[in-house]
Amino acid sequence: MKKGSVEEKYNGAISYYDKKDFYRAGLLLEELIPLIKGQKRSEIANLYYAYCHYYQRQRQLAAYYFKRFYTNFGASKYVEEAMYMYAFSLYKDSPEAYLDQSNTDQAIVASQNFLNRFPQSKYREECSRIISELRKKLETKAYENAKLYYRIRNYRAAVITFTNFQKDFPDSHYNEEVAYLKILSQYEFAQVSTLRRQQERFQGVIKYYTEFIDAYPGSGYSRSAERLYSSSIKALSKFKQTTKS
Repeated sequence: MKKGSVEEKYNGAISYYDKKDFYRAGLLLEELIPLIKGQKRSEIANLYYAYCHYYQRQRQLAAYYFKRFYTNFGASKYVEEAMYMYAFSLYKDSPEAYLDQSNTDQAIVASQNFLNRFPQSKYREECSRIISELRKKLETKAYENAKLYYRIRNYRAAVITFTNFQKDFPDSHYNEEVAYLKILSQYEFAQVSTLRRQQERFQGVIKYYTEFIDAYPGSGYSRSAERLYSSSIKALSKFKQTTKS
């Protein structure tokens, strides 16, 4: 690094890379890349530099440098590979479902963009699998978030979040439970509401129950849901009697 020529440093970087010494290869490439800008070998140097970060498990940096590669070397035969590795690096950096999923969203967008650009790529099946896996993670995150609102007794937020979940994940295996929990949340919401608001909110219970029983007539939650429905009907009939009085 201190005494070698550009040529010696380049050959040394490639040699270290081939020996899987990605730390030393990365140090040399970092110094070399500005010095060989515009040269033909700059392409490989930049690609290897991105891989050095990837193999050292620096996924965010790897993603950054893979993206920089396919942006700066748009005519390269390695663009497809770099664009895939950008998406794959973001995927590998996606956290557990209970953590913030910003990186997961990025990885899904990157993978979909890759498929749109290279629909016949050899990486297409892997990208499709990544998208499916990451969407499942977002689904689990959304499901747990919705249940959390119910557990902390923020019933209004729970109803909204359960409704959004049904829209965002219409094919989820959680939807039967979610539909029941939405009835329960709405019922609890009505119970803790002021008298002025209760009538409208008990009507919401009846609406959600009707949707639930139409979608899941043989559900294991049917009996519990029916009790909430019956209780809401009784509450509404009391409102009618009070109004007549």
